[in-house]
Amino acid sequence: MTARWTALLAALVAVVFSSVAVAQDLRALARVDATASAISDTGPDVTVTLVLSQPVPFRPHVSFDPATAVIAFREVVFEPEISQLDRSKKVQAVRYNQIEPGWSQLILDLTEPMALATADLSVDEVAGTARLLLRLRPATQSEVAAKQAAPVTPSENTVSKDQDGPLVVVLDPGHGGVDPGAQIEGINEADLMLTFARELREILIRAGYDVLLTRNDDSFVSLPARVSIARAAGADVFISLHADALLEGRALGTSLYTLSDKASDAASAALAERQDRSDLLAGVDLTAQDDQIATVLMDLARRETKPRTDALADAIITALEKNEINLYKRPKSQAGFSVLKAPDIPSVLIELGFLSSKADLEKISDAAWRSRFAIAISEGLALWAFEDAARAERLRK
Repeated sequence: MTARWTALLAALVAVVFSSVAVAQDLRALARVDATASAISDTGPDVTVTLVLSQPVPFRPHVSFDPATAVIAFREVVFEPEISQLDRSKKVQAVRYNQIEPGWSQLILDLTEPMALATADLSVDEVAGTARLLLRLRPATQSEVAAKQAAPVTPSENTVSKDQDGPLVVVLDPGHGGVDPGAQIEGINEADLMLTFARELREILIRAGYDVLLTRNDDSFVSLPARVSIARAAGADVFISLHADALLEGRALGTSLYTLSDKASDAASAALAERQDRSDLLAGVDLTAQDDQIATVLMDLARRETKPRTDALADAIITALEKNEINLYKRPKSQAGFSVLKAPDIPSVLIELGFLSSKADLEKISDAAWRSRFAIAISEGLALWAFEDAARAERLRK
């Protein structure tokens, strides 16, 4: 590469990235559809349903004293009549405020302490809207006592990314809806992976992560939409969950996949040809760039992300071995899976096992084994987050 081309490329990249702030200012904020949203009682629980004009990152939090539920949103504008959504007898008042530039929060004043049961965001692939479903359940006396007795300082087990808050992990239960995945003895891969994703989410939340699922029920979500959901959530890590079956031959054990170099190059070329490229790089809209520029920018992002992704896969494999999870003969492989093609999000695909193997099927169907597997992933993420932060610190010096 000549010095002239190097200088030209550097100038080009600088111009593209300098336009990010302007593009962000011009981007429309998400708005709440008041006609389709509501805060209501479901038996003893409180259900919060918010339909947004577009998906955005969010972080729920509950407090017992005073009894409140807070949902922080990135780039959501609330209308003054938002309080009209309240139809719950357990919610005294609904209010909102801006906590920092780009972040606002919805606050529910509760009549009694409540705990967070579920918090899911689903995306309408056709309309582009998002539905946030949050359910609060009455807190037990032990939960209230534990919260009141907890230290004010953050737990040492809380996984953080610098000063920006907890790591955001997006879990992707494979298949769903019209695509059941592998099917063996009346059991299908899509249902098993959704069950495991929900179980893993609870363990990761307790470990201090922000967690989002790409699908929350037996619905079909396209592969590009899964990556788009991760982008909208501001994901730091993307984990796709599968359990394949072989039509012939025998295989058993857990394996992890990362995006191969060859597939990465092909992905860059293919993605550069797409018309809708606004979510391929965080903060950089590629829609106005030609194919060559888009490919260069994505390649630059992948150069930074690839070693982080490899380290993530290695950390999870180490934790799985520590927790005595049986691994495939080649536990770490590379392939061109579409869900791994986000250039700037460390992404791995985990095959828990092979449903065509009776031994693997029995394990994946066993709640105790899945719990051990989920704990291993949590430990692997914690190990990776610590090492990744140390690596970032070294690069800054």
